[in-house]
Amino acid sequence: MKVAVVGKPSSGKTTFFSAATLVDAEISARPFTTIKPNHGTAYVRAPCPCKELGRPCNPRNSKCEDGVRLVPVQVVDVAGLVPGAHDGRGMGNQFLADLADAQALIHVVDASGRLDTEGNAGNGDPVADAEMLENEVDYWMLGILKKGWSGVARRIEMHQTTLEEAIQKQFSGLGVSLEDAKEVVRSLGMSFTEDESELFRLVSSLRKKCKPIAVAANKMDLPSASAGLEALNATGRFVVPTCAEAELALRRAAQKGLIRYVPGASSFEVVGGVPEQQGKALGFIASLLGQFGGTGVQELVDKVVYDFLGLIVVYPVEDETHWCDKKGNVLPDAFLLPNGSTALDLAKKVHTEVAEKMKGAVDCRTRRKIGKDHVLRNNDVVRILV
Repeated sequence: MKVAVVGKPSSGKTTFFSAATLVDAEISARPFTTIKPNHGTAYVRAPCPCKELGRPCNPRNSKCEDGVRLVPVQVVDVAGLVPGAHDGRGMGNQFLADLADAQALIHVVDASGRLDTEGNAGNGDPVADAEMLENEVDYWMLGILKKGWSGVARRIEMHQTTLEEAIQKQFSGLGVSLEDAKEVVRSLGMSFTEDESELFRLVSSLRKKCKPIAVAANKMDLPSASAGLEALNATGRFVVPTCAEAELALRRAAQKGLIRYVPGASSFEVVGGVPEQQGKALGFIASLLGQFGGTGVQELVDKVVYDFLGLIVVYPVEDETHWCDKKGNVLPDAFLLPNGSTALDLAKKVHTEVAEKMKGAVDCRTRRKIGKDHVLRNNDVVRILV
């Protein structure tokens, strides 16, 4: 799965990306420092079953640190967005194209309100920033929908297609499924229309379903950010307060062996010789963690995957007794699946041939056989029978 980090220039989105992935992307206060998208890997946290098994695991597609399984998520940091991006202004065309295969967006908003809509120093409005990005994505999707839309009516009249099938075809490159299109059309009570306001309503509903946006209320280390956070929360959006700069500083200090820090933790331990100036900075960050319970970066990544997208973690194995593969690797893989996935869905994730040969499965905790259509739960350990 992929998550895109978005925002207007200088909002801290590339700092957020680097903090989440530890990729050394260029960070600058200059607008449009990010030209080409940066790609990296973040991790969502899950309790690793190795603790209850009482044996260390041997992860292949993920990591395990002190009983916490870290499951990879692909993250892309795209060019900054300004008003008019859907018409190609700024890096608009590139920005929007880079969002196509993302399952969710993390919109990094400067909650302090110190930047104007262009990302320059001035008077800003965090709520207006959130609305601006949503509108730009909606207008971009509207442009995609309208291409050849006038010909859809004729195909519907001739029973060559349905409205839902036409919508799915228009947005196939954005990951919109036929079920998504049916659900949105049904919820809106729509029939074919060329009315632009109705089409805009349609694409806005599709965006909320297929490109949901979580807001990182960033720069919470600045006094003026509290008011911005309060205003964003009042809108009912999915908002998490963050300080990406502090998270990046902590992860880099931990990487150098100066501190012991687990991403997402509310504290850290100094273990190496820290220069005086860096010590003062760490002291400030410690007070920030005490105030907010963390920097919010890892928390937001976790919430987007689990709460926002509704994914679960499942561990496929080949031995239900020792929870290992044929080579003896304990809990080698961890997969993210949509909530409601079945044992067959897990088999498809492992390999198409495994799914084709599948006869059933075993719940490794209860040792009970389960069917292909058995609905899996978060943290399940499952053996696929072939």
